[in-house]
Amino acid sequence: MPAPAGNPRARADRRLHRSRQAAAIACALVLTGVLGRAHADTPPDACAARGIPPAERLVQAPFETVDGRIYVQARVNGQGPFRFAVDTGASGMGRADASLASQLGLVASGQARTSDGVQTAEVVTTRIASIELGGLMHRDLDVITRDYNARNAPEAAFAGIIARDFFADGLLVIDYPNKTLMFTRTQDIPANATGALAYERAFRIPVQIGNVQAIGQLDTGANVHFVLPRSLYDQLPAGELHDAGRGRLTNGDIETQGTRVHGPFRIGDVSLSDVDVRVSERFPELLVGARALQDAVVLIDQRSKRVAVCR
Repeated sequence: MPAPAGNPRARADRRLHRSRQAAAIACALVLTGVLGRAHADTPPDACAARGIPPAERLVQAPFETVDGRIYVQARVNGQGPFRFAVDTGASGMGRADASLASQLGLVASGQARTSDGVQTAEVVTTRIASIELGGLMHRDLDVITRDYNARNAPEAAFAGIIARDFFADGLLVIDYPNKTLMFTRTQDIPANATGALAYERAFRIPVQIGNVQAIGQLDTGANVHFVLPRSLYDQLPAGELHDAGRGRLTNGDIETQGTRVHGPFRIGDVSLSDVDVRVSERFPELLVGARALQDAVVLIDQRSKRVAVCR
C-alpha cells in the first residue's frame, strides 16, 4: 500500500527514485561518450570516398577503353571535343599529339627532357591556352608535343594525353566497371583511412605477390597486366620465360620475356591469380598496368598521397 505524500517514508521513496534517475542518466551519458569516442576513433573506409555527391562532381565523364587504356573527350583552347588518353604514368599536365598541334596551329615554345624509366629523350614543348574536362579546366600549359600516333593502332589513336598533375588538387575516381571518371575537390582519402595505400613517389604503391612484398607503379597508360624487373621475377615461383617480343616505351623499345605467375597479386581490394606478365632485364621497377585494373574502382588523392584500389 503506497505511503501518504506527507509521510517520511514517501519522502524517502521520492529521494531514492530521484537518485536512481540521476544514476541512470549519468550512466547513459557515460555510455554515449564512450560510444561516441569509439565511433570517432574508427578509421574511415578509403573506398567510401568514391561516393561523391552528384552536386560535388567537377567531372563526371564517360570513358571508353582500348586494350585497357582510358579515353575521354576534352576541349582544347575552347575547341573540340578531342579524344584524350588519361595516363597516370605520365608526369606533368598533359601531352599534345602532333596531329592536334597541326590542327590548332600550335607552335613550338621550348624544349625539355623526358624519361620513360629506361631512356631519356629531348622533346619539343608547345603552349596550350586551356584544356577542359567536364568542369575542370587548366590554363596556360606547356606540354610536350610529338607524334605519339605513329606507333599506335588506328583504334588507339588520340589527340593528346591528360597526365597526373591535371588532377593534383583533388580526388580522382576511375570507375572501370561503369566506365566513368569523376573528380572532386570536396572529398578526400584521409591518411588514416582503412584500405588507403600510401605512396611517396607517384604512384608507387604496395603490391603483394604471393608472399613477396613489392612496390609497383600504377600506370593506366600501360596496356599490360604487370611488367616485372628480372630481379623481382627471380624471387617468385613462376613458369619458364619465353620470348615476348619488344615492349614499347615512350622513348623506345625494350626486349621482354613472358611467363605466367600464379601469385596471387594483391593490390588493395583486388586479387589476381595466374596472370600473364612481362619480364625485362632493363625495366627498373614493377609496373601495374591498365589490364590489371579492369574490374576495379581506382581512387587517387594527391593531396594526402593516398590511393585506394577497390572492388
